[in-house]
Amino acid sequence: MPPSIAEVHAQLTAPGAPFEIAEVEIRGIPTRIWKNAPPTLREVLLASRQHGDKTFLVYESERTSFAEHFARAARIANVLAGELGVRKGDRVAIAMRNFPEWSLAFWAAAAAGAVAVPLNAWWKGDELEYGLADSGAVALFCDAERAERVAPHVENTALREVVVARAEGAPAIGRRFEDLLTGGAPADSLPELALAPEDDATIFYTSGTTGKPKGALGTHRNICTNLVSLAFAQVRAALRSGAPPALPGPDAPQNAQLLSVPFFHATGCHSILVANLAFGGKLVMMYKWDPERALELIERERLSSFGGVPAMVWQVLESPSFAKRDLSSVRSVGYGGAPAAPELVRRIREAFPAVSPGNGYGLTETSSVTTYNAGADYVRKPDSVGVPVPVCEVKVVDADGCALPPGAVGEIWIKGPNVVRSYWNKPEATAQTFTDGWLHSGDVGRIDDEGFVSIVDRAKDMLIRGGENVYCVEVESALYEHPAVMDAAVVGIPHRVLGEEVGAVVQLAPGARADEQGLRAHVATRLAAFKVPARIEIRGEPLPRNPNGKILKRELRDELAARFGSAHSDA
Repeated sequence: MPPSIAEVHAQLTAPGAPFEIAEVEIRGIPTRIWKNAPPTLREVLLASRQHGDKTFLVYESERTSFAEHFARAARIANVLAGELGVRKGDRVAIAMRNFPEWSLAFWAAAAAGAVAVPLNAWWKGDELEYGLADSGAVALFCDAERAERVAPHVENTALREVVVARAEGAPAIGRRFEDLLTGGAPADSLPELALAPEDDATIFYTSGTTGKPKGALGTHRNICTNLVSLAFAQVRAALRSGAPPALPGPDAPQNAQLLSVPFFHATGCHSILVANLAFGGKLVMMYKWDPERALELIERERLSSFGGVPAMVWQVLESPSFAKRDLSSVRSVGYGGAPAAPELVRRIREAFPAVSPGNGYGLTETSSVTTYNAGADYVRKPDSVGVPVPVCEVKVVDADGCALPPGAVGEIWIKGPNVVRSYWNKPEATAQTFTDGWLHSGDVGRIDDEGFVSIVDRAKDMLIRGGENVYCVEVESALYEHPAVMDAAVVGIPHRVLGEEVGAVVQLAPGARADEQGLRAHVATRLAAFKVPARIEIRGEPLPRNPNGKILKRELRDELAARFGSAHSDA
């Protein structure tokens, strides 16, 4: 019988163990930390040299080794700190697609002591201007497409330098990225400066549902905590499943991972880019997400892991070319960023019998991972996002912030060394979201008596139909159980009597057939009558999503409100 979660935690975190825990005071709050975590991103980059000539980045026909990556990042860092006059704490923005240059810019900024500011590559010119002006960025790394969008807005920012990657000919503004690599700046050492764990490292803008995006100000400790939390979660899953743990190291077999989410998202940066550089993994990049291209790359590059948000995994499993590809190299399928139906676990195990699926839970404000569920635990509790890593505390609270007992539904609060310092230049939003080190997640969930966390819904997405709470994810899960449904989103439709009515938009699997009446009847056999969607719109095309893979529920809500809103119903 495998050891309990408490036994595994005690074994792995004991004094002298790889995941030993210590306690320090962070901003006046006693906080558990990973004692052996790298102090800063600078140390992570320096340590990456041990992986030498192993392939780190693959993009189309381009391959970059760890040694080449370090040399290029070091040269750019020295240009930043020297010629461009970037000082510790200055903000350096990045706005581009998932190109190898994104990684070089990020690590160069970190090594120069700057605060890296990844901006959403989908933003338009005025949105990019907002991020640049709000952060006070003094330098921008971008691709040619973003350079054209930014060019008319530079005068409204603090930018002193724009560096453009992937430009054919002269860029619309600034200098070419290649120019930074051909100068005489050192490529074998990083700029001399002192960095500490609590120094600022990143500003990631959250995709808020109202108002302007907020910049989550993260420290080096935040992002380096996530690195160790990922390793811990994998070792814990192995021990809980009765398998020997495989600790990452220079002699371990190289993991090869498909990058299917943007670098400008905390998952893409913290949990994929940073982790692969630290642990010696090969990272295979796509110009944009495409399930057919993903299958081709899994076969060509012998990828050991892939994932993204649940819909991406569904698209791979439903691909007409799935059975034609050699996918025997795949050892893990991980996903997060959106709720996953238990049916997905069954499908993964059916398609990949030797694969252990897993999911996790975190936010931009928690520097990615807070909880993780994998291996035997995930098979046992597929509707849970798992148990918190030992340096994180999670509690469920009522409207007054008082902790609720196991099984009760309330807002999830999180505390730990992964929780960001604040929102950049937004003291009111900071005060509303952070209390004595606790982050108010805005997510509704429950914790069972074993400590497993389940996400019920986003608080603002919860419907109130005639005084009754309807949690969207519960209705979505019921829809997912229908064999024809590939993707689903539940939103509120304004109703003049009930306040809100339940509405849904579903995407059918290729070749599948279903109608609204049949889907409503299907849900009615599983949920109470007040939870059954009054309207279901059926689509053959994918549901709209933001770059992080999350469904654009506001867009769907507006569409359904215009079509089926309160003027059309009385009961």
